[in-house]
Amino acid sequence: MTRTAGEIKQAVQEHYGGRAKEAASCCGDTASQRERLYVVDEVADMPETVASYGCGNPTALAGIAPGEVVLDLGSGAGLDCFLAAKQVGAEGRVIGLDMTQEMLDLANSNRDKLALTNVEFRKGEMEAMPVDDATVNVILSNCVINLSPDKDAVFRESFRVLAPGGRFHVSDVVLSRELSDAERDDLALWAGCASGALVESDYLGRLVQAGFDGIRVESRSTIGKKPWYSATISARKPLESPATAGKSCC
Repeated sequence: MTRTAGEIKQAVQEHYGGRAKEAASCCGDTASQRERLYVVDEVADMPETVASYGCGNPTALAGIAPGEVVLDLGSGAGLDCFLAAKQVGAEGRVIGLDMTQEMLDLANSNRDKLALTNVEFRKGEMEAMPVDDATVNVILSNCVINLSPDKDAVFRESFRVLAPGGRFHVSDVVLSRELSDAERDDLALWAGCASGALVESDYLGRLVQAGFDGIRVESRSTIGKKPWYSATISARKPLESPATAGKSCC
């Protein structure tokens, strides 16, 4: 790959900034995408501007409980955050993280329309999350980690911010084969969630390297005849890290 991280992030921001403007004007085909991925009753109360850009429904498998803290990586227009907010209740909290200002503006507008007080949106990057250590119970992400030029940093940061026993549930695009150099360098394919994707075994191996256990693929869904497909992947931060296991307190 000859593209720099800066070039990739700029292309991604421009692409999704434009999509946020389309959603804000209610011009996108948001209803059919939401109905394809989500239970209709779950999203029936959502404004049309709560667009879906995902490739799955990670909230459906996350087992989110009242009072938990949920972090959504690449929160977009806020759909998964708003679904999680219903599950954590008044005692819980949901944090949406996105690097694109237009998306943050759209998400905040949508939150205000829904009058939710347990959701906040933060500007930042997945590779350096503006979130304190061990403060999150559940991480969600929907077709976003593939957009990062440094997945290892995303997985390390995810491990850092999760509390012991915290869960990682993401839907993402993965590859059935390695891409050519030309495909890897195509910025349109990067923004389209393909060029930055990892082969499934590589994805799972990097989660292991970051310290996660209980790693499993919950589901797979092909995308036409393309060499990539969507997968929902779960993992867990151990209750004890290797550095602290077996040590006595104080």
